[in-house]
Amino acid sequence: MSDEPLYSMLGFTDSEWGLLVGLPQSVLTAASAATPDSTRKTRAETAAGLDVISDARASASPLVAAVAGAILTRAGDPELGEEPPVIEPSDPIAYAQDVLGRATEANALLAAKAERADAETYKHWLVEVAESVVGAASSGGVLGIGGETVTDSERAFRDDLSKIFSD
Repeated sequence: MSDEPLYSMLGFTDSEWGLLVGLPQSVLTAASAATPDSTRKTRAETAAGLDVISDARASASPLVAAVAGAILTRAGDPELGEEPPVIEPSDPIAYAQDVLGRATEANALLAAKAERADAETYKHWLVEVAESVVGAASSGGVLGIGGETVTDSERAFRDDLSKIFSD
């Protein structure tokens, strides 16, 4: 058994690992904040994203499993009934742009340092997080009737993220 941290064994520095571990929750927050919702809908979106993050601990990808485990160690494990705080950025558009910038950085990092299968699994996973969040609660409408499942701003964020990772 080594005292070397897991991220180091996977070939990443501390700051690179911070980027990879921070990004999934940031994607969740940006996807949720793309369209302002009620607290109940925002909680539903957060729960949907956390379920995808939690499920990734069983990923065949050592990288994705390790990142998911690190996130839930920090943020709280939904399977244990722990609810992390719902983060609502004051400027959702600027926040989304920042997240997309970090996704671009992560994409380059993964291309340079990760096994191809790990990189592809990580990128697909982040798009899946965004997808689950934007589809978790409809927006608009009256009393939950007639709203859009995925709004234009949510779709745009998800599509921009997907485009970054398709390179």
